[in-house]
Amino acid sequence: MFRTILFSAFGAGVAVCLALTALQMFTTEPLILHAEEFEGAGHSHGPAAAHDHGADAAAAAAHDLDADAAAAAADEPEEWGPADGFERTAFTALANFVIGIAASLILIALMILSGRPINVRTGVLWGAGAFVAVALLPGLGLPPELPGTPAGELLDRQVWWFGTAIASAIGIGLIAFGGSWLTTVAGLVVIVIPHIIGAPVPPSHDVDYPGALAGEFVVASMVVSLVLWSLAGAASGWLYKRMAPTA
Repeated sequence: MFRTILFSAFGAGVAVCLALTALQMFTTEPLILHAEEFEGAGHSHGPAAAHDHGADAAAAAAHDLDADAAAAAADEPEEWGPADGFERTAFTALANFVIGIAASLILIALMILSGRPINVRTGVLWGAGAFVAVALLPGLGLPPELPGTPAGELLDRQVWWFGTAIASAIGIGLIAFGGSWLTTVAGLVVIVIPHIIGAPVPPSHDVDYPGALAGEFVVASMVVSLVLWSLAGAASGWLYKRMAPTA
Protein backbone atom coordinates (compact mmCIF):
# COMPACT_ATOMS: atom_id res chain seq x y z
CA MET A 1 0.00 0.00 0.00
CA PHE A 2 2.68 2.51 1.05
CA ARG A 3 4.80 1.72 -2.00
CA THR A 4 1.79 2.17 -4.27
CA ILE A 5 1.06 5.56 -2.74
CA LEU A 6 4.65 6.75 -3.17
CA PHE A 7 4.99 5.60 -6.79
CA SER A 8 1.60 7.04 -7.69
CA ALA A 9 2.49 10.41 -6.16
CA PHE A 10 5.92 10.39 -7.82
CA GLY A 11 4.46 9.67 -11.25
CA ALA A 12 1.77 12.29 -10.80
CA GLY A 13 4.46 14.75 -9.69
CA VAL A 14 6.32 14.22 -12.96
CA ALA A 15 3.14 14.86 -14.96
CA VAL A 16 2.35 18.00 -12.95
CA CYS A 17 5.92 19.25 -13.30
CA LEU A 18 5.92 18.96 -17.10
CA ALA A 19 2.44 20.44 -17.57
CA LEU A 20 2.82 23.33 -15.14
CA THR A 21 6.29 24.34 -16.28
CA ALA A 22 5.13 24.50 -19.90
CA LEU A 23 1.94 26.34 -18.96
CA GLN A 24 3.72 28.90 -16.78
CA MET A 25 6.14 29.76 -19.59
CA PHE A 26 3.21 31.21 -21.56
CA THR A 27 1.00 32.54 -18.74
CA THR A 28 2.36 33.64 -15.36
CA GLU A 29 6.09 33.88 -16.10
CA PRO A 30 5.84 36.61 -18.80
CA LEU A 31 3.59 38.64 -16.48
CA ILE A 32 6.05 38.31 -13.58
CA LEU A 33 8.97 39.37 -15.78
CA HIS A 34 6.95 42.33 -17.05
CA ALA A 35 6.10 43.44 -13.50
CA GLU A 36 9.74 43.12 -12.44
CA GLU A 37 10.64 45.68 -15.09
CA PHE A 38 8.58 48.26 -13.17
CA GLU A 39 9.64 47.16 -9.67
CA GLY A 40 11.66 49.91 -8.07
CA ALA A 41 11.72 51.89 -11.31
CA GLY A 42 9.61 54.68 -9.89
CA HIS A 43 6.82 54.50 -12.46
CA SER A 44 3.30 55.29 -11.31
CA HIS A 45 -0.08 54.84 -12.90
CA GLY A 46 -3.39 56.48 -12.18
CA PRO A 47 -4.14 59.09 -9.49
CA ALA A 48 -1.05 58.20 -7.47
CA ALA A 49 1.08 59.63 -10.28
CA ALA A 50 -0.22 63.20 -9.75
CA HIS A 51 2.68 65.63 -9.22
CA ASP A 52 2.51 69.21 -7.86
CA HIS A 53 5.08 71.97 -7.71
CA GLY A 54 5.15 71.86 -3.90
CA ALA A 55 6.81 68.45 -4.09
CA ASP A 56 9.72 69.78 -6.14
CA ALA A 57 11.36 71.52 -3.19
CA ALA A 58 11.13 68.45 -0.96
CA ALA A 59 12.46 66.24 -3.73
CA ALA A 60 15.39 68.56 -4.32
CA ALA A 61 16.18 68.75 -0.61
CA ALA A 62 16.13 64.96 -0.28
CA HIS A 63 18.23 64.35 -3.38
CA ASP A 64 21.56 64.21 -1.54
CA LEU A 65 20.14 61.88 1.12
CA ASP A 66 18.78 59.58 -1.58
CA ALA A 67 22.16 59.51 -3.29
CA ASP A 68 23.91 58.56 -0.04
CA ALA A 69 21.35 55.83 0.65
CA ALA A 70 21.75 54.46 -2.86
CA ALA A 71 25.54 54.37 -2.47
CA ALA A 72 25.22 52.54 0.85
CA ALA A 73 22.80 50.05 -0.66
CA ALA A 74 25.20 49.41 -3.52
CA ASP A 75 27.84 48.24 -1.04
CA GLU A 76 25.49 45.62 0.44
CA PRO A 77 25.50 42.14 -1.15
CA GLU A 78 22.42 41.44 -3.27
CA GLU A 79 20.09 38.59 -2.38
CA TRP A 80 20.66 35.54 -4.55
CA GLY A 81 18.07 34.69 -7.16
CA PRO A 82 18.06 32.40 -10.21
CA ALA A 83 19.13 34.08 -13.42
CA ASP A 84 16.59 34.54 -16.17
CA GLY A 85 16.49 31.83 -18.79
CA PHE A 86 17.44 28.19 -18.22
CA GLU A 87 18.37 28.59 -14.53
CA ARG A 88 15.05 30.19 -13.66
CA THR A 89 13.11 27.60 -15.64
CA ALA A 90 15.03 24.76 -13.99
CA PHE A 91 14.24 26.01 -10.47
CA THR A 92 10.62 26.54 -11.45
CA ALA A 93 10.41 22.97 -12.74
CA LEU A 94 11.99 21.63 -9.54
CA ALA A 95 9.48 23.55 -7.42
CA ASN A 96 6.62 22.26 -9.58
CA PHE A 97 7.87 18.70 -9.15
CA VAL A 98 7.95 18.98 -5.37
CA ILE A 99 4.54 20.68 -5.27
CA GLY A 100 3.11 18.04 -7.62
CA ILE A 101 4.26 15.19 -5.38
CA ALA A 102 2.96 16.94 -2.24
CA ALA A 103 -0.44 17.66 -3.81
CA SER A 104 -0.71 14.08 -5.08
CA LEU A 105 0.13 12.63 -1.66
CA ILE A 106 -2.54 14.78 -0.04
CA LEU A 107 -5.18 13.79 -2.60
CA ILE A 108 -4.35 10.07 -2.45
CA ALA A 109 -4.55 10.14 1.36
CA LEU A 110 -7.95 11.86 1.21
CA MET A 111 -9.26 9.41 -1.39
CA ILE A 112 -8.12 6.43 0.70
CA LEU A 113 -9.68 7.86 3.86
CA SER A 114 -12.97 8.45 2.05
CA GLY A 115 -13.22 4.71 1.37
CA ARG A 116 -14.50 5.26 -2.17
CA PRO A 117 -13.06 3.79 -5.39
CA ILE A 118 -9.89 5.55 -6.54
CA ASN A 119 -9.74 6.33 -10.25
CA VAL A 120 -9.35 9.25 -12.64
CA ARG A 121 -12.87 10.57 -12.04
CA THR A 122 -12.64 10.62 -8.26
CA GLY A 123 -9.13 12.06 -8.53
CA VAL A 124 -10.38 14.98 -10.64
CA LEU A 125 -13.27 15.62 -8.23
CA TRP A 126 -10.97 15.63 -5.20
CA GLY A 127 -8.51 17.84 -7.09
CA ALA A 128 -11.24 20.31 -8.00
CA GLY A 129 -12.37 20.43 -4.38
CA ALA A 130 -8.81 21.06 -3.22
CA PHE A 131 -8.44 23.86 -5.77
CA VAL A 132 -11.57 25.58 -4.45
CA ALA A 133 -10.44 25.15 -0.82
CA VAL A 134 -6.80 26.23 -1.06
CA ALA A 135 -6.74 28.57 -4.06
CA LEU A 136 -10.08 29.93 -5.22
CA LEU A 137 -11.74 30.79 -1.89
CA PRO A 138 -8.58 32.13 -0.14
CA GLY A 139 -7.84 34.03 -3.35
CA LEU A 140 -11.01 36.08 -2.86
CA GLY A 141 -9.30 37.79 0.07
CA LEU A 142 -5.64 37.35 -0.80
CA PRO A 143 -5.33 37.14 -4.59
CA PRO A 144 -2.01 36.10 -6.18
CA GLU A 145 0.41 39.04 -6.18
CA LEU A 146 2.96 40.26 -8.67
CA PRO A 147 6.40 41.47 -7.54
CA GLY A 148 6.18 45.00 -6.15
CA THR A 149 2.60 44.65 -4.86
CA PRO A 150 1.99 46.21 -1.41
CA ALA A 151 0.86 43.63 1.14
CA GLY A 152 -0.02 43.32 4.81
CA GLU A 153 2.14 41.67 7.45
CA LEU A 154 3.39 38.28 6.29
CA LEU A 155 2.39 36.42 9.48
CA ASP A 156 -1.12 37.90 9.39
CA ARG A 157 -1.56 36.86 5.78
CA GLN A 158 -0.28 33.35 6.46
CA VAL A 159 -2.62 32.90 9.43
CA TRP A 160 -5.63 34.17 7.48
CA TRP A 161 -4.81 32.05 4.43
CA PHE A 162 -4.29 28.89 6.49
CA GLY A 163 -7.47 29.46 8.48
CA THR A 164 -9.45 30.15 5.32
CA ALA A 165 -8.14 27.03 3.59
CA ILE A 166 -9.02 24.85 6.60
CA ALA A 167 -12.48 26.43 6.95
CA SER A 168 -13.09 26.05 3.21
CA ALA A 169 -12.07 22.38 3.28
CA ILE A 170 -14.35 21.69 6.26
CA GLY A 171 -17.21 23.55 4.62
CA ILE A 172 -16.83 21.72 1.31
CA GLY A 173 -16.68 18.41 3.20
CA LEU A 174 -19.90 19.19 5.06
CA ILE A 175 -21.64 20.12 1.80
CA ALA A 176 -20.34 17.12 -0.16
CA PHE A 177 -20.70 14.39 2.48
CA GLY A 178 -23.20 15.77 4.99
CA GLY A 179 -26.29 14.43 3.26
CA SER A 180 -28.77 16.95 4.72
CA TRP A 181 -29.77 20.57 4.32
CA LEU A 182 -28.54 21.31 7.84
CA THR A 183 -24.97 20.24 7.08
CA THR A 184 -25.13 22.14 3.79
CA VAL A 185 -26.07 25.34 5.59
CA ALA A 186 -23.40 24.69 8.23
CA GLY A 187 -20.83 24.18 5.48
CA LEU A 188 -21.74 27.47 3.81
CA VAL A 189 -21.50 29.29 7.15
CA VAL A 190 -18.04 27.85 7.84
CA ILE A 191 -16.88 28.87 4.36
CA VAL A 192 -18.12 32.44 4.76
CA ILE A 193 -16.76 33.12 8.27
CA PRO A 194 -13.13 33.91 7.24
CA HIS A 195 -14.39 36.38 4.63
CA ILE A 196 -16.57 38.10 7.22
CA ILE A 197 -13.49 38.46 9.41
CA GLY A 198 -11.63 39.79 6.40
CA ALA A 199 -8.14 39.34 5.01
CA PRO A 200 -5.24 41.58 6.16
CA VAL A 201 -5.39 44.92 4.36
CA PRO A 202 -2.28 46.15 2.50
CA PRO A 203 -0.83 49.52 3.52
CA SER A 204 -1.73 50.93 0.09
CA HIS A 205 -3.00 49.89 -3.30
CA ASP A 206 -0.46 51.89 -5.31
CA VAL A 207 1.65 49.83 -7.70
CA ASP A 208 4.37 50.70 -10.19
CA TYR A 209 3.12 48.33 -12.89
CA PRO A 210 -0.07 48.83 -14.98
CA GLY A 211 -3.16 47.85 -12.99
CA ALA A 212 -4.50 45.57 -15.73
CA LEU A 213 -1.42 43.39 -15.28
CA ALA A 214 -2.61 42.35 -11.80
CA GLY A 215 -5.96 41.12 -13.15
CA GLU A 216 -4.26 39.08 -15.85
CA PHE A 217 -1.93 37.55 -13.28
CA VAL A 218 -4.78 36.56 -10.94
CA VAL A 219 -6.64 34.79 -13.77
CA ALA A 220 -3.48 33.09 -15.06
CA SER A 221 -2.48 31.96 -11.55
CA MET A 222 -5.92 30.49 -10.90
CA VAL A 223 -5.78 28.57 -14.18
CA VAL A 224 -2.35 27.21 -13.27
CA SER A 225 -3.59 26.21 -9.80
CA LEU A 226 -6.65 24.48 -11.29
CA VAL A 227 -4.41 22.50 -13.65
CA LEU A 228 -2.11 21.61 -10.74
CA TRP A 229 -4.81 20.12 -8.51
CA SER A 230 -6.92 18.56 -11.26
CA LEU A 231 -3.95 16.93 -12.96
CA ALA A 232 -2.48 15.77 -9.64
CA GLY A 233 -5.81 14.14 -8.78
CA ALA A 234 -6.34 12.58 -12.20
CA ALA A 235 -2.78 11.27 -12.58
CA SER A 236 -2.49 9.94 -9.03
CA GLY A 237 -5.94 8.33 -9.23
CA TRP A 238 -5.12 6.64 -12.54
CA LEU A 239 -1.70 5.40 -11.35
CA TYR A 240 -3.04 4.19 -8.01
CA LYS A 241 -5.82 2.21 -9.70
CA ARG A 242 -3.33 0.54 -12.06
CA MET A 243 -0.78 -0.25 -9.37
CA ALA A 244 -3.03 -1.18 -6.45
CA PRO A 245 -3.86 -4.74 -7.63
CA THR A 246 -0.15 -5.62 -7.79
CA ALA A 247 0.72 -4.03 -4.45
